[in-house]
Amino acid sequence: MSLHEDAVLVLKRYEGQPELRDLYLEHLAAHPDGVYKPCTAGHVTGSALVVDPQGGRVLLTLHKKLGMWLQMGGHCEPGDATLAEVALREAAEESGIASGLTLLPGGPVRLDRHPIPAPCNWHLDVQYAALAPAGAVAEISEESLDLRWFPYEEVAAVADTSVVLLLEATRAGLGA
Repeated sequence: MSLHEDAVLVLKRYEGQPELRDLYLEHLAAHPDGVYKPCTAGHVTGSALVVDPQGGRVLLTLHKKLGMWLQMGGHCEPGDATLAEVALREAAEESGIASGLTLLPGGPVRLDRHPIPAPCNWHLDVQYAALAPAGAVAEISEESLDLRWFPYEEVAAVADTSVVLLLEATRAGLGA
């Protein structure tokens, strides 16, 4: 199965946000390259909110280009087999947590479509939650200006609405 086929399957199974889900599926139907960065009509990305449920905190990165506190995430690469793999790879790369991250079962927790500068135009982000292992030590990557754990209650003060909604969906998935 190709990454494109996996993305279609994942989105067909996703039960939340039906209008946005359908928009993603229409995009993939119209663009066989719609999971990769060169697709100028927009492309699918994968991200993961790294959470420490025991500590009631999330790990956010201060994005180098955007100057915003965000979840870990990025572009699909040719070697990626699944969207879940994209999200987990990006979470590990950007958090510096080399092993032990696991995705919250059940697939993506949210979708978020946001504009980006041309020539790409749109990110169609498929958002997961990644559970950090006990005692995880984060290490800043070259893609960010800073990396920091925030208590759940502080996220709204530092991050935008998309991250706050992702945290809310993640906490619901955790039963917290």
